[in-house]
Amino acid sequence: MRQALDTGDERFLPLRDKGPQKRYTRDYVDARFSLGEYLMFGALLFVVISLIIPPTSAGISYVLIGFWIMFLAVFVDVFILSRKLRKRLTEKFGEVERGSIWYGCMRALQFRKLRLPKPQVKRGQFPA
Repeated sequence: MRQALDTGDERFLPLRDKGPQKRYTRDYVDARFSLGEYLMFGALLFVVISLIIPPTSAGISYVLIGFWIMFLAVFVDVFILSRKLRKRLTEKFGEVERGSIWYGCMRALQFRKLRLPKPQVKRGQFPA
């Protein structure tokens, strides 16, 4: 099973990762740059900075505003991803399989190196 997740071998993948639409979704998400990959870094940075800066300081307001701006940017990025992915899947397969868009959005929020099944395409190498 682990080897299938590393190689992307369709025969041995778990049910949630099987099928041509899920494969296309994985390749599409892995080919694009996503702000969501850096959300955890930003959240960790926010926690560390908020522990360092005194809560009565005006600087904490800027940190909080910066975090919300980053969170909003990730939300907009994932929204745009879902719209483009739905359009691409409809063009290629006719009907979008239930769960494919959510699968792509959740994959976009993970660090690229930690995604399973591992990315099979390089950035910018979008599926046909």
